[in-house]
Amino acid sequence: MTDTSTLRCAASRGLQEGMTDYYQILGVSRNASQEEIEKAYKELARKYHPDLHPDDKNAKKKFQEVQAAFDVLHDPQKRRQYDEMGPAFQQFAGAGARRGARGRHAGGMPFDIEDILTQFFRRGTASGFPPEMEEFSVPFGSGRRARNAGRARAGDVEFELRVPLKTAVMGGTVDFALPRPDGSVETVTVKIPAGIEEGKRIRLRGKGGDALGAPGDVLLKVVLEPHPHVTRRGDHLYVQIPLTLREAIEGTKVDVPTPKGVVTLRVPPGTSSGKKLRIRGHGVQAEGRAPGDLFAEVLIVLPPQLDDEVLRLARELDRRYPSSPREPWQW
Repeated sequence: MTDTSTLRCAASRGLQEGMTDYYQILGVSRNASQEEIEKAYKELARKYHPDLHPDDKNAKKKFQEVQAAFDVLHDPQKRRQYDEMGPAFQQFAGAGARRGARGRHAGGMPFDIEDILTQFFRRGTASGFPPEMEEFSVPFGSGRRARNAGRARAGDVEFELRVPLKTAVMGGTVDFALPRPDGSVETVTVKIPAGIEEGKRIRLRGKGGDALGAPGDVLLKVVLEPHPHVTRRGDHLYVQIPLTLREAIEGTKVDVPTPKGVVTLRVPPGTSSGKKLRIRGHGVQAEGRAPGDLFAEVLIVLPPQLDDEVLRLARELDRRYPSSPREPWQW
């Protein structure tokens, strides 16, 4: 029977024998605040991001280690278990779940069966999640996707999966650095279905902690990374199209990139800043749903240098307004 002292000794022995120390990876102390952990993560993520260092063969491995450390330490509950049990806390949590399920005394464990169920078993629908949280089931090593109908198990482990907005809209794959019970990191390529939304979960079967004699699953909660030019609201996409003052007055044609390719958009004469032009059917296209639309918002950009001639022309233009553009304007 495994008791608390045995687990703690195993965890301590693992660190001494070279298991990964997440605090050491991030370069923070064991009593570091959440702000310090997030700051260290952001600095190291920029330092080792593979896209920023394509020629550095070690950058990807370092980035995966940093990501794995942050995924555990920024979550208060996972961090508490990691502090108690070390890098193999997922495996130990599964052992605690098995003993608790048999009705035996917890024997001084730092978290009992209720703690484990609170972490790993989400109340709600038959799948163990609130109804609004649709869950995708992805058998590991398979490209198939199906709706999961089973219940969450004690060995299930949840992480955040950061997905670029473009990948979420168009579908694709994302590499995820999955922490393993022995402290190592496994790179898992996750298939992202087109149109997936923030907060949805993707299930990797058999990749979680050991519970009730069988490995649990990994649940990846989707977090969308912002795009520098595109905003998503539901199935609609929003972009800004910068125009010169002349283009807004005379009208023009603008090439707008969309998920389906470049579309030439006609801007009518006399278009003001803030005007939204709709491109139907060029938004998010998710399986089983009608495509959303893309809205292009006009943004009039002034010249970078405003000399006396520009001011003279602006005053001349002002005289063409029949009244103040702010009338009527009241609370």
